[in-house]
Amino acid sequence: MTSARSTTPPTAAHHPARRPAAAVGAVFLLVGILGFIPGITTNYDQLGFAGHHSGALLLGIFAVSVLHNVVHLLFGVAGLVLARSAGGALAFLVGGGVVYLVLWLYGLVVDHESPANFVPLNAADNWLHLALGVGMIALGLVVGRAARAGASR
Repeated sequence: MTSARSTTPPTAAHHPARRPAAAVGAVFLLVGILGFIPGITTNYDQLGFAGHHSGALLLGIFAVSVLHNVVHLLFGVAGLVLARSAGGALAFLVGGGVVYLVLWLYGLVVDHESPANFVPLNAADNWLHLALGVGMIALGLVVGRAARAGASR
C-alpha cells in the first residue's frame, strides 16, 4: 500500500509555521487578558503598573503587573499579525523564543526585590520563560524544516 504525498511545496497560505505561530500569539493574547481579570489574577488589588512591588499573581503563581500584561497583549497581537506570512510566522516563533530566553537570563541575574525587576519576574516566571523560549525556537525550527523538506520533494 502506498501513501499519496504531495509533491508540491506548501504555499505561503498553507505554510506549516502559520498555524502554530497564530496559536502561540493567541495564547499570549489570552494570557494578557487574563492578567486583568480578578480571581484569575490573585491579589488583584495589588496590581501595580510596573516593578517588583506589584503583588498580583496570574493563576496565583506568576508575577504580573499592568506593564507585564500589556507586553503579553502586544506580543500576542504581534504573533497574530506575523502569522499572516510564512516568514513572519517563523520570525515570530524563533525570534520570540530568543526574546524569552533573554528574559529568562535577565530573570536569573536580576535581584527580584530590586527596582531593576521592572517587569516584574519571579522564579515561576523564570521557568516559564525558559520553557517558552526553548519551545518557541524548537517549534520554529521543526516547522521550518518541515516546510523545506516539503519544498524539496
